Amino acid sequence: MIGALSLGVAPAAGAADVAPFDIPAILSLTGNGAFVGKAEQDALTRLQGVVNARGGIQGRPLRLVYYDDQTNPQISLQLANDIMARGGAAVLGPSITAQCLSTMPIIQGKLVEYCLSPAIHPDKGSYAFSSNVSTKDLVGAFIRYFHARGLNRIAVINTTDATGQDADRNFAEVLTFPENKGVTIVAQEHLAVTDLTAAAQVAKIKAANPQVLITWGIGTAFATVIRAVKDTGLDVPVATTSANMTFAQMKQYAGFLPKDLYFPGAAYLAGAAASPQQKPALDAFAEANKAAGVTPDFATGTGWDAAVLVIEAFRKLGTGATAAQIHDYLEGLHGFPGITGIYDFRDGSNRGLSEKDVMVMRWDADRTTWTTVSKYGGLPL
Repeated sequence: MIGALSLGVAPAAGAADVAPFDIPAILSLTGNGAFVGKAEQDALTRLQGVVNARGGIQGRPLRLVYYDDQTNPQISLQLANDIMARGGAAVLGPSITAQCLSTMPIIQGKLVEYCLSPAIHPDKGSYAFSSNVSTKDLVGAFIRYFHARGLNRIAVINTTDATGQDADRNFAEVLTFPENKGVTIVAQEHLAVTDLTAAAQVAKIKAANPQVLITWGIGTAFATVIRAVKDTGLDVPVATTSANMTFAQMKQYAGFLPKDLYFPGAAYLAGAAASPQQKPALDAFAEANKAAGVTPDFATGTGWDAAVLVIEAFRKLGTGATAAQIHDYLEGLHGFPGITGIYDFRDGSNRGLSEKDVMVMRWDADRTTWTTVSKYGGLPL
């Protein structure tokens, strides 16, 4: 299967004369989400090369067609409408939560949308799918990790957009779990994604004497928070969403990164798999990046499995497959080895992954990479 990228056929003779098969991808290539969207685009382009070296999709070369939504939900909606008007059956992306939410109401029964944000939670039967482990499970892994270390006084600062609102709901739910008894939110603050400073919010957090700060803002909003953390002298471990797990951000923000900075990571960053079945997929991912001279970060792999799953659907069903056929194929898929985990969509979550596929990682500034500090699920090593 293409999940392992090992059973593709050799390119057919005269393949250069065959019309390419287009799969559209709506990504945040500019705007606040550009750190994520550009890394996704680069990785998907490498995947396109791997697929085409193995015969493409039923003998037709794959061509991923990129559309920039400028990290703007209104533009995402316009692009999704345009793709449907041209008869598209599936789209990769958008990259960010708000953009995915803007398009979900119009796609049902018409277009399979594989959103590259883990912060959407599709209803059972939805034509929207969500990549990676859900944000609720990511938050759960963080709380489990810090709770097990005896760090129970948690401060939170989230953005006021859809990403932050989702995080607020997740913290509220996760802290009701019996296993988290004794964990308390001692301060909960917010900032807009366009805010230039978070000094006042972080000052209130510092006064609450937390043991850990968790912030769920992406890109420049994350930078605004951690700059305020440094300026106010708040000296506690800081944890943030995996969307910020990019080398580009770590390099740009190096001057004010917290000394203890944690992220919810994945198998493809740890160099190890939860299951031996994942090894061929992980090897193919690593080889494609090595050939391009790229050391993968989280965003490098965000869209990889999603794209492989959609490509596999077209390989199985044919390039004329409808949105309904692709939807039904994905919903029935189980035991599919990807770089993030073994996918099983039978629970109706339209995600295929769970908290067993996440591990907590710490940024190692000396080695300029992430190191694993927890088992799968979040318990400390």
